[in-house]
Amino acid sequence: MFELFAYGDAGWGDEILRGLAITVQLAIVTLPVGLFLGFLAAFASLSGLRPLRALGFGYTTIMRGLPEILTLFVVYNGAGLLLNKGLRWWNPDAPPSDFSPFAAGVIALGMVFGAFAGEVLRGAFQSLDKGQVEAGRAIGMTDRQIFRRIQLPQLWRFALPGLGNLWINMLKDTALVSVIALDDLMRMTKVAVGVTKQPFTFYLLACLIYWAMCVLSEVVLAQMERRANRGIRRAV
Repeated sequence: MFELFAYGDAGWGDEILRGLAITVQLAIVTLPVGLFLGFLAAFASLSGLRPLRALGFGYTTIMRGLPEILTLFVVYNGAGLLLNKGLRWWNPDAPPSDFSPFAAGVIALGMVFGAFAGEVLRGAFQSLDKGQVEAGRAIGMTDRQIFRRIQLPQLWRFALPGLGNLWINMLKDTALVSVIALDDLMRMTKVAVGVTKQPFTFYLLACLIYWAMCVLSEVVLAQMERRANRGIRRAV
C-alpha cells in the first residue's frame, strides 16, 4: 500500500504534495481578500448613510445565503464570459480565453469569507467602548489614528475567535475548487482514486491531511488569541 504514495511514476506522492501546495496557496491568497471585503462590509453596515448600510447588509445577507459551490460556479463561468466579451470588444478576432480556476477560487471563496467576516467584524466594532473614541478625539487624534491605535488592537482581540473559525471553514471549502479543474489536493486525490481504484486509501489520506491542517491552524490561532489577550484580566 505504501508504494502508492511513492514519488515518481511508481506512486502518487508527488501529485498529492503538489495538490496540497495549491490548496495552501489558495487559502493563503484568499485570506487577505476575504478580510478586505469583510472590513468593507463592516464599515458599510455601520455607516451613517442609508445606501451604504443597505449595500453592506445586502452583501452579507445574499452571500451568506448562497451555497459556496454555487458562488464558485457563478464566478468561474460569469467572469469567463465577461473576460471573453471584453476581449472580443477589444479585438473581434481574439480567440476565446479560459478564466483561471485559481483566480475564480480566490474571488469566490474571498466573497464568501468576506460576508461572514463582515458580520464578525461588525459585532467586534459594536463591542468597543465608544468612550475611548471620544477620549481620542478630545486629545486631538485623527480618525485614522483612533482606528490604528485604539480600535484595531481591541477589534482584533474581539474578532479573532470568529475569524479563526472562518479560516478553518475556508480551509476546508478549498476542496470545492476541484470541480472547476484546479489541481488542488481534492482533485489530485480524485485522479489517484480513478487510476488506482483505491478510494478508501486515498480519501482517508486526504481526510488526514485536511485534519492535520485544521489542527495546526487551531494551535496557531490559540497562540494568537493568547497574545491578543495578554494583560487582560478574565472574570472568575
